[in-house]
Amino acid sequence: MFTGIITGMGRIAAVHSLGDAPGHGKRLTIQAPPAYLDDVSLGDSIALNGACMTVTTLSPAQQQFTIDISAESLSKTAGLDAIGPINLEKALRANDRLGGHLVSGHVDGLGSVTHFAQVGESWELRVLAPPELARFLAYKGSIVVNGVSLTVNRIADLPDGSGCEMSINLIPHTVQNTALGHLRAGSSVNLEVDLIARYCERMLNFPAAAR
Repeated sequence: MFTGIITGMGRIAAVHSLGDAPGHGKRLTIQAPPAYLDDVSLGDSIALNGACMTVTTLSPAQQQFTIDISAESLSKTAGLDAIGPINLEKALRANDRLGGHLVSGHVDGLGSVTHFAQVGESWELRVLAPPELARFLAYKGSIVVNGVSLTVNRIADLPDGSGCEMSINLIPHTVQNTALGHLRAGSSVNLEVDLIARYCERMLNFPAAAR
């Protein structure tokens, strides 16, 4: 489990193919911030842009670790197949503060940035979510964008049924301390809906005869 509070901004330093066939995945080498890996062990879970991954090799002296990501996961996520900045979050400990909200690290779908611009001291981020996720989005509800726990300020269901556009306010601290500051209109982002909303939707739509 995670909280959506980014604990470090890293960088994908190298991407290596695990095979030549389309079904093969990739091995990513991640450059971590200084001392970030001091309490990390092989097999630990770290969320990369909101996707939970397993540490497969560890080099604290070089401040690097690797993860293996399957072709299936690559097809369902964004920003995990090329060199560049990435949001990092270590798995939640039982005695940690829950500063964001409960996050599983499982990407529910991809969104597309429609607008990203400064407004006063803050930034407005608008993301178009696919129609299958629209029912989980609510005013002042929680959403995870590239691993960051954020609050939905406005929602607008598109009349053609192609999705739901949400507006999110980013304070300067978030822009400066996560990789969200690198987003542009047209960028694809990983989305994870609120865990409680997902269970509520399942319970409300479960066949009455099976209850």
